[in-house]
Amino acid sequence: MEFRERADLKNMYKTKLEGSFPESIEILGKKLVKVEDLRYGTNPHQPAAYYRPADGSNLFLGAYRILKTGKSGLSQTNLEDLHHAYGILKYFSQPACAVMKHCNPSGVAVRRDGQRLVDVYRRARDADAQAAFGGVVAFNVELDAETADEIMQTVIEGVSAPSFSNEALEILNSYDKYKRNKELRVIQVPSMDSLPKYIGDEINCFEIKVFDDGSVVLAQPYLTKIKTVKDFVPAYAEHPKKGKIECVKYPSQRELEDLLFAWYVNIHVRSNGVVIAKNGQTLAVGTGQQDRVGAVEQAIEKAKRKYSGEESLDGAVLASDGFFPFPDAVEAGLNVGITAFVQPGGSVNDYDVIETVNKAGASMVFTGERCFSHH
Repeated sequence: MEFRERADLKNMYKTKLEGSFPESIEILGKKLVKVEDLRYGTNPHQPAAYYRPADGSNLFLGAYRILKTGKSGLSQTNLEDLHHAYGILKYFSQPACAVMKHCNPSGVAVRRDGQRLVDVYRRARDADAQAAFGGVVAFNVELDAETADEIMQTVIEGVSAPSFSNEALEILNSYDKYKRNKELRVIQVPSMDSLPKYIGDEINCFEIKVFDDGSVVLAQPYLTKIKTVKDFVPAYAEHPKKGKIECVKYPSQRELEDLLFAWYVNIHVRSNGVVIAKNGQTLAVGTGQQDRVGAVEQAIEKAKRKYSGEESLDGAVLASDGFFPFPDAVEAGLNVGITAFVQPGGSVNDYDVIETVNKAGASMVFTGERCFSHH
């Protein structure tokens, strides 16, 4: 039996593929020009290229600057990680960090109580340090030297921010001292101010899904109506036989802030998705599950492996990107100390879910919208 020649596996992820992509294309009447051929697409054997609108208007990722390329530049996955990272970070006015892995956040943190940026980064990274290995790190503020030095202590694929201090760039380019990150990619992005966030904001693009036969689905990008904690509604339901029920307890101010934080993070978690958070930090993310309770159980198991004592789930909150079809997922959260939930509402079993929350002395709010992400 004859076998194929052995591939150069060591360089499979580093070699830039040659593709026959045109210099410009037109989609929905808009001309796009090629920015560059990418290292590869979703997988190393898939050539890919990146395009941006030719008119240059309202550009965000299309206006990135690569300050350090690594050996062979960006891949499609690198760009998708940045897209989802800034889809989260755009909602925060405080300094925040998202650590991305395969288009999902492994950890996100926002500044609380005057923390330094390096503390914010550590909290995002250590939310799931195992998953953060080889990930992409994104910030919504300038990266300073102290944080850059901490980034270089572990293996990272790329780091992105709106700006970098000179000292930070010097550290990120220090091959001799930080050999583990010799191939690090450093990407500068423009201001996020133009990115749409809320229902009613102006959009200039559609989400596009292309199928194998060339047919296409167009959809409006996800925008939320939840601007502040005041947009949450205490959970309520009306059962044809049991009558009306409302959630008795309202979340504390700290819980409300964490619920809003967790909801924004969940917008860019692959559904079925849940986010467990506390004090402006994700404690665990359950993602890509086919059932709701499975997503909750996955997140809880991940959190239980990492946290104990002061960092337990006691007092944590949980955001669900879809309604709870049964009380089982809520019960799983209550059993480990979660005290507040945010979810869309709208299940035929909302009455039973709220009753379970009330019996436990916990709280729950509705958003009135789902944030499924099938990226």
